[in-house]
Amino acid sequence: MQVGERDPITGRSTTGHEWNGITELLTPVPRVVLFFLALFSLFAVGYWLLMPAFPLGSTYTKGLLGNDQRKIVAEQLKAADAERAIWMDKIGASDFAAINADPELMRRVQESGRTLFIDNCAACHGVSGTGGPGFPDLTVKTWLWGGEPETVAETIRVGINSSNADTRVSQMLAFGRDGVLNGTQIADVVAYVQSLSGHAHSEAVSPERIAAGKAVFTANCVSCHGEDAKGLRAQGAPNLADVIWINGGTAADIYSSVYSGRQGHMPHWADRLTPAQIKLLALYIGQLEKPQ
Repeated sequence: MQVGERDPITGRSTTGHEWNGITELLTPVPRVVLFFLALFSLFAVGYWLLMPAFPLGSTYTKGLLGNDQRKIVAEQLKAADAERAIWMDKIGASDFAAINADPELMRRVQESGRTLFIDNCAACHGVSGTGGPGFPDLTVKTWLWGGEPETVAETIRVGINSSNADTRVSQMLAFGRDGVLNGTQIADVVAYVQSLSGHAHSEAVSPERIAAGKAVFTANCVSCHGEDAKGLRAQGAPNLADVIWINGGTAADIYSSVYSGRQGHMPHWADRLTPAQIKLLALYIGQLEKPQ
């Protein structure tokens, strides 16, 4: 068929294109398509004129309506900061008992404390505060320095073995590496410590060996962990008579701790968080519970 010829079936003109006997009809673009194309083109031009839309080097068109989303967000943040300052000032000015007795403030603690915790503490202690190898589980309430909110706030403020002048200082000696105890003595005291916490031994341990381990413990460990091995908070020494272990409770883990020593580290937050934020964070940590 030639251009302008009509298709005998439909009666429409053809384009003159043919493929294997199939002829292309000259079909115009539907008017509804042209209508919406024109409509949205007008909308695009109108939006460009009315709203901030087009980059101009280091700036952009501001729009006839002056609707600046950046300015709106800045104003919203300013309003939120002003609203937050009201209850943050109350937290900063109140003692821990008064805050605990105020349901509205404690609701704020729960909401904002979680954000503070995730932003600053979750990298070590986990999002839920359950810790991990080398990092204490804050949900089980076995505190090295004490779990009162005032004490927790002070730990957050100064850190542990940190660069703060008032940092809490705690270190376990390397009894094996420094030659204080020999291998047999370390193995004996490991057996004794495991017997205190109720851990099952991988092999039968005689009462004589546990007694020998107790003698080693009494001579070398009670100054930090106490005669009952339940730890001394003044030294930040952990309780060895429970089933909670920061660095693992197997014989190999305990042997490694006794042989090589331990020195935990927690950064201080006095330079990053305000006193009110530290107080809020301490209260939030006190509310943490073990995930079900």
